Amino acid sequence: MTSGGAPPDPTATPGDKGLPEATLARLPVYLRALAALADAGTTTCSSEALATASGVTGAKVRKDLSHLGSYGTRGVGYDVSYLRYQIAREIGLTQDWAVVVVGIGNLGHALANYSGFRSRGFDVVALLDADHERHGEEIGGLRVRPFDDLEGVVAEKGVTIAVIATPAAAAQQVADRLVAAGVTSILNFAPAVIAVPDGVDVRKVDLSTELQILAYHEQRKAPSPRAGRGVGTGSRGEESA
Repeated sequence: MTSGGAPPDPTATPGDKGLPEATLARLPVYLRALAALADAGTTTCSSEALATASGVTGAKVRKDLSHLGSYGTRGVGYDVSYLRYQIAREIGLTQDWAVVVVGIGNLGHALANYSGFRSRGFDVVALLDADHERHGEEIGGLRVRPFDDLEGVVAEKGVTIAVIATPAAAAQQVADRLVAAGVTSILNFAPAVIAVPDGVDVRKVDLSTELQILAYHEQRKAPSPRAGRGVGTGSRGEESA
């Protein structure tokens, strides 16, 4: 039985691949929290402790983990190392995934230098760009190659995951080439919506949209510059009466 006494979801089975999207989105968060707990020397944790470390509720943790199976013990909690492995197994991180990055502008350059990919099971095997002036540039131990090398790289390295960091105008053409080459999962940083056939998964990362959402929240937090002046209260009319 899971920590906290919540029974496993009777419709879920260990290794069930039909995870709810919201649960799937939270599993990497739990994995990161468990890694931090392990680094701090914690060997067992309750659902509430994992929830606090993950920024969610204990009930949500228990419900999410019930989709994976029963890995907790009442009164004891979860074995941190074991649960970490089970979550990693569920989301496919018990093996390394070969990844190509297409578009080595400022963003692509930063992504190519990101050391967190390898530590999380993603091996960037090639950096590709159509700009001849970029070819041969070394970033993170890899040399930038021509985009025309794409098909050969995918076949040689067994690549199924690609990152698009190109300008918007080039994103769809790049996606088409990736899909034709055999890539079936794309992380799209380009500020454009791309169309892909069934069987190909796309995750969109739009930094400007996220900043705009934060701007909305900031605007709501800030007091109105006209607050206290009687705007919309009828006070102005009373003054002139």
